[in-house]
Amino acid sequence: MGLYSVEKLIEETRRLAMEYRLATGKPLPVTAEIANYDAANLLGLDVVKQTDGVGYDCVGIEGKRKGIRYQVKGRAIFDELKGGQRMGQLKTEQEWDAILLVLMDDSFHTYEIYEASREKVMASLNEVKNSNRNKRGAFSVARFRAFADLVWCKEEGAVDDDGVWENHPGS
Repeated sequence: MGLYSVEKLIEETRRLAMEYRLATGKPLPVTAEIANYDAANLLGLDVVKQTDGVGYDCVGIEGKRKGIRYQVKGRAIFDELKGGQRMGQLKTEQEWDAILLVLMDDSFHTYEIYEASREKVMASLNEVKNSNRNKRGAFSVARFRAFADLVWCKEEGAVDDDGVWENHPGS
């Protein structure tokens, strides 16, 4: 066990990433780790220790997400008015069940999480077959949000299948 808890280290990473961006104008590449951590804690997932070649980052460990294998994509949005925000490339050829998109503010704190099943993702990719971005498994944040379900937001907490908001730790 290390000297600091993972929670403490993630909070310090958020602070350092924000300060680095303010000082240099460039982001530190830490959104993936923060996104995995937040998705796991907020939605009841377990982060996979070794992801190379696996195709997914987290696995559901409780409730309706139990056993579901998730690719997690994180994106820090620094300017809400600026369009064209893109998600990281999806591993479409590998094994996974759903995608989570974790959106963070300019201080690297999560404010929304969206979820889409593999079926929805692949159907959306197939809509525009001639696009090079689709061949690479790339989406804009806006396009993903259009067909994905909001499953957690900062103001309300987790939302269940009936559209009822839950706001308790670990949701």
